[in-house]
Amino acid sequence: MTVKDMQQIDAAAHFDFLVAEEEAGARLDRFLAERPELVEAHLSRSRIKALIEEGRVALRGAPARDPAKRLGAGDAVALDVPPPAPAEPQAEEIALAIAYEDAHLIVIDKPAGLVVHPASGHESGTLVNALIAHCGESLSGVGGVKKPGIVHRIDKDTTGLLVIAKTDAAHHGLSKLFADHGRTLSLTREYLAFVWGVPDRAQGTIETYLGRHNIQRERMAVVPESRGREAITHWEKIADYGVASLVRCQLETGRTHQIRVHMAHIGHPLIGDATYGAGFKTKAAKLPETAREAIEALGRQALHAATLGFEHPITGEEMMFESELPADLKRLMEALEAAA
Repeated sequence: MTVKDMQQIDAAAHFDFLVAEEEAGARLDRFLAERPELVEAHLSRSRIKALIEEGRVALRGAPARDPAKRLGAGDAVALDVPPPAPAEPQAEEIALAIAYEDAHLIVIDKPAGLVVHPASGHESGTLVNALIAHCGESLSGVGGVKKPGIVHRIDKDTTGLLVIAKTDAAHHGLSKLFADHGRTLSLTREYLAFVWGVPDRAQGTIETYLGRHNIQRERMAVVPESRGREAITHWEKIADYGVASLVRCQLETGRTHQIRVHMAHIGHPLIGDATYGAGFKTKAAKLPETAREAIEALGRQALHAATLGFEHPITGEEMMFESELPADLKRLMEALEAAA
């Protein structure tokens, strides 16, 4: 199974890995936790440790129940992941900003703070819970029990557009589209990001490999090719505020936290990003009080999924949606403009 076949593991899955020369001596649990396929599937190290202890990992063809087992070059490691326990999300009446809806799909303008689908720590109050209430039986079975209709995500504290399938046919078509990342099929995903500092060029492309951070496992990081997945972001400078700027980012791939990691990688982390831009907090001291208050009130990364375009998976119609900046980012923009 490859990442193209899944966004997260929602069914039984089997993985085979071979230990490279430079990975000899690694712990079994760490080796597996750093596999790109498992990182993209959001399989945490603690979950992997539990699977090892359950006897679901084989080393050289024999069960390996010790997460700390040291590996040798050329060792074959096999992992069997059981299907998740069925936990049917419940319908919840949560207001949705609907940009478009037909019998096959729905486009949502997501607010900050709304988690896309149920996960550990967020079993309710998610977009999926709201969709079940809104769409009723039309979502039944689409995309699996835990993520009905979901074909792509945006972070909890990122605002903006995402499309959800309402039928199996639409889900299949949209999944194929997002797996292609717009390289051969019609897909546009553009974000507006307020970042610290001002890029020294008008535009550029960031090409790296992204994977789980070595120590802080909740973070993603730029990693060697052997440990990550290809990530490509095209950016364009839109406005210069002196101490900060507004950039438009277009995704060619869709990795976890991609824009946030990439902009930090080139020295321009997102304003308000506590995970990847905490070291830039002192820059706020250079701003007038109004701008500092706007940043403090934001309480999240200044990132908005502003444009979403795709070919309708059923009708073939070219569709394009635009989302205005939400109120908190408008206030930030106005404060930065006044301070420039």
